[in-house]
Amino acid sequence: MTEQRRLGDRLEYQALHDPLTRLPNRTFFFERLDAACLAVTAGPAAGGTDASVGEGTSAGTGEAAGGPGSGSAGSGPVAAGSDPTPAGSGADADSGPDSGAAAEETDERRVGVCYLDLDGFAAINETLGHHIGDQLLIAVATRLRRGFSEHNTHLVARMGGDEFAVLVTDSQGSNQLTALATRILEALERPFDVAGHRLVVTASVGVVERSVHETTPTDLVKDADATLYWSKADGRARWTLYDPDRGAHQLTRQLLATALRPALERGEFTIEYQPLVGLADGAVHGAEALVRWRHPRYGTLSPDRFIPLAEESGAIVPLGKWVLEESCRQAQRWLSEFPDTETFVSVNLAARQIWDSDVVADVAQALDSTGLPARLLQLEITESALLGPGGRPLQALQALADMGVRIAIDDFGTGYSNLAYLSRLPVHVLKLDGTFIEGFRDPAPAGRTELPAFGSRRSDADEQIVGAMVQLAHTLGLTVTAEGIESAAQAERLRLTGCDTAQGWYFARPGEAELVAAILRESRPGPDELPGAAQQ
Repeated sequence: MTEQRRLGDRLEYQALHDPLTRLPNRTFFFERLDAACLAVTAGPAAGGTDASVGEGTSAGTGEAAGGPGSGSAGSGPVAAGSDPTPAGSGADADSGPDSGAAAEETDERRVGVCYLDLDGFAAINETLGHHIGDQLLIAVATRLRRGFSEHNTHLVARMGGDEFAVLVTDSQGSNQLTALATRILEALERPFDVAGHRLVVTASVGVVERSVHETTPTDLVKDADATLYWSKADGRARWTLYDPDRGAHQLTRQLLATALRPALERGEFTIEYQPLVGLADGAVHGAEALVRWRHPRYGTLSPDRFIPLAEESGAIVPLGKWVLEESCRQAQRWLSEFPDTETFVSVNLAARQIWDSDVVADVAQALDSTGLPARLLQLEITESALLGPGGRPLQALQALADMGVRIAIDDFGTGYSNLAYLSRLPVHVLKLDGTFIEGFRDPAPAGRTELPAFGSRRSDADEQIVGAMVQLAHTLGLTVTAEGIESAAQAERLRLTGCDTAQGWYFARPGEAELVAAILRESRPGPDELPGAAQQ
């Protein structure tokens, strides 16, 4: 072999292998995967045992296919230090008399990927240094290569960072891949001795397996990467098999998250209002503003479909500001038409609105631009956001309360429920979570004017709990609102507990602002009902 040939081989090897671990790199991985797909398309002469890899999806905690930081683990025909053999070369081709049968088998071939990421690797780098981290990666690569190199249908590669992949180009089904993932986890459980340190690491593995005719290399790795993320989210140190339904749900979430800000600019959001009814007088005292997304593809989306995405992406700040201004504007319209009722509007406030924006200035601007009196605005915030670390939420809420805005703790009883802390909060209203109301189903016995004695039935227990919270709130000078009222029996029993206001489908479902206006018109007293009418 000439010197020029040796130099060419060396350059090719370096281009296809990771310099640290000497495993095949991401480029080699995709070349082998592409070759397997082409072999299936072209027939058995195009490649042998590698012809089972198709382009598909993969799942993991790393980035999408093609991005940095993803990897896979496994053993392949090219070990560290071996001569690079072009992926899909004719060395493994079936050229015998049974080539027709081989082609028929190729049509049924399947491909699989175990995509893994080391749990807690960043902490090792930060505490022990990158040189220790590099030595650990070498040790992991060596163990993976030695443990999973029995067959030339397995390729172990380092995809980047602390991510590895094992490519199986002749899969026998998902059971084979999940068994392989289990073996990988077991292999990594044994401690690593690195430069005098005894290190214990775990891995999260995303597993994807499918027919080569149902996937593409890009999709296969993308889905494996996504599944790796699921494995991390599910608790780490485990493997997770790709689930198409979960993948579709994740894709929908991603599409919605990306479309949030443009949707706000296009005016796709609207607000519905649900009346807040006084249990003592049956009158509408206010209404909660509930944002809806009129999505052009998915139809009307309720807040639980997109508000968490908005909080994660930060889009909740501009969206929340828009909801605040629109709600105040609508409340001012009610005030103009029904000045005697002074119907307030209740607006949900996300924790991120407090941390990422000047919510006090936003509220002041909304009140100033709409002319709504501060006393007719109520802001709802959850316990977890209100009592979280740091003093900024409390400072902001105190400033809002000083302006005259009412503050309500939403879903009270499901978060910290720090009763001692409650007396020091700038709060005016407690909104009881609907789970406490579920037991209020049986009609109250005729003539009952007080709570029942504590009993074994859940309804009695719920009444005792709600009654105690109502009594506590009233002692602190707070009013109480119950959510999720679905029947007259529930409303009556809550009235007997002393609950002040309530909302739910029994009174009215969320609807356009005109719904509230119509109820207010119906409850407006006629000429004969006005004060002093009898003396005229």
